[in-house]
Amino acid sequence: MEGNKMSTEEVAEAGHQEGPAWEIVAKCATYNEADQRRLELETDKDLQVKVHWQGKVNDRYYAVKTRIDPIVALEEALNAKRTEKKKRKARLNKKRRKK
Repeated sequence: MEGNKMSTEEVAEAGHQEGPAWEIVAKCATYNEADQRRLELETDKDLQVKVHWQGKVNDRYYAVKTRIDPIVALEEALNAKRTEKKKRKARLNKKRRKK
C-alpha cells in the first residue's frame, strides 16, 4: 500500500471514527484538478484531505475537503480544557488568599 491508504477490509475493521466536520476548501470541474489540490494539502500531517464527487444533478463538481485529524483535535480540546481549569484554580486561590 502507498502512504497511508487502506484496503476496503482494513477500513471495515477500523470502524467509523467521529471527528471534526469536513470543510470544502476547493471546488473543481475535473478529478485531476481536485487531485492536484489534494496532493498540495496532504503535506500537512495533522490535516486529513479527501476528494468527493458532489453537487446537484445539473451542477456536479469535485469538492476537496479537509479537516484536522480527530486525534490531534482531541488533544487540542484536552489541552484547552486543562488550560481553562488552571486559570479557574488560579482565580479561586487568589480569592482565598485575599480573605
